Amino acid sequence: MTKLIAAILFLVSIGTFAQTDQKIYKIIDAVSSERIEKDVRTLADFGTRHTLSDTLSNTRGIGAARRWIKKEFETISKDCNNCLEVTYQKNLVKNGENDRITKDVLVVNILAIQRGTKYPDRYIIMSGDIDSRVSDPNNFSSDAPGANDNASGMAGTIEAARVLSKYKFESSIIYVGLSGEEQGLFGGKGLAEYAKQNNWDIIGVLNNDMIGNIEGVDGVIDNRTFRIFSEPVPPTETERERNARRFYGGEVDGISRQLARYVHKTVQTYMPEMNPMMVYRLDRFGRGGHHRPFNDLGFAGIRIMEAHENYTQQHQDIRTENRIAYGDTFEHVNFPYAKKLTAVNAITLANLASAPPPPKTVAIDGIVEPSAKLKWDNVDGATGYKIYWRDTTSPTWDYSRNVGDVTEFTLDGIVIDNFYFGVASVGKDGHESVVVFPNQIIRN
Repeated sequence: MTKLIAAILFLVSIGTFAQTDQKIYKIIDAVSSERIEKDVRTLADFGTRHTLSDTLSNTRGIGAARRWIKKEFETISKDCNNCLEVTYQKNLVKNGENDRITKDVLVVNILAIQRGTKYPDRYIIMSGDIDSRVSDPNNFSSDAPGANDNASGMAGTIEAARVLSKYKFESSIIYVGLSGEEQGLFGGKGLAEYAKQNNWDIIGVLNNDMIGNIEGVDGVIDNRTFRIFSEPVPPTETERERNARRFYGGEVDGISRQLARYVHKTVQTYMPEMNPMMVYRLDRFGRGGHHRPFNDLGFAGIRIMEAHENYTQQHQDIRTENRIAYGDTFEHVNFPYAKKLTAVNAITLANLASAPPPPKTVAIDGIVEPSAKLKWDNVDGATGYKIYWRDTTSPTWDYSRNVGDVTEFTLDGIVIDNFYFGVASVGKDGHESVVVFPNQIIRN
């Protein structure tokens, strides 16, 4: 019994038993697979949502689809006493920009901004793609229902807005429908540049691209596992930062990777039945998604998607060959699974938007000492701080300690050489910021 009590006390000391917020469980329960199914069917029924397709029809093409999405966000806003700022964000892409742009086209994104009560100019973004395509990326007239790629991600984003608009958060949440993904990530590029020009403080971008398939082309059926893609370090890092990694580590500790770890931890805490699979790669091998333009400009961004893809249903003309039905059609989407991945996004958004900002500066030292010393700047709104550490080969933050409302702390008996460290801000209700990897060395 004494050993059992000691083990329990040890687990508590390293933070294995995470503090939970009952509101998060209510958010999970409120996500509706039926509403997601209805929205996916509506989007698929527009026939095609190709970026270069019809913009005038009310029943077919990307113009009809984006007007419907905007109307859905406006309906949600009306139901929450106009809590969403719904608007278009547009960019003109010229003919010849690449070989998939065969005429001038206005790439139109739809934004619904839910302002935070304390940090209205800090944003956490959830996005889904509006557009679809068939085998030929330049064919903008054939039917391209795009039920899973990516009506599922767009429907999930709309559903997250429905659920989270019933609550208030300290930071702002933006629900986004992005266009132009299949033609060259133009919607994400336009919005990322707009955010940069307007000095947006972006906590992170959760790009949802295909969240509705459970049966892979390899025959594996899995309705619990999903992938989180994240790049190791930002492409905008400085030469000084690159050089520092040679001596201090951090090859897999960029801001996007920390965002991925945050999703992983949140899911393990609130949805332990799910299996989040962190993939140490920007995106699938040789492929791309709408988080990349944000990464290119130095913003944290990750891709959340199904674990098992079926390539017979992606970017395919609708047809049957050798008894295989090709095409991204409605009947292939698993809506209970899409609900789960929507809930993953919703609880991540809710936790991050409820947390104080992270420390901007975290300094560390402990060379030739049996301890690790950390210092960080004070964060407005934080009631305390939490130090995390892990083995250098571990993908997740496995150990932690709440250290209270202080701005420096020494972990005695922890040899700095054998672990990586980070610090998160903690709010009054226990919500934590993303972990910040040390970005300075303590100078005595």
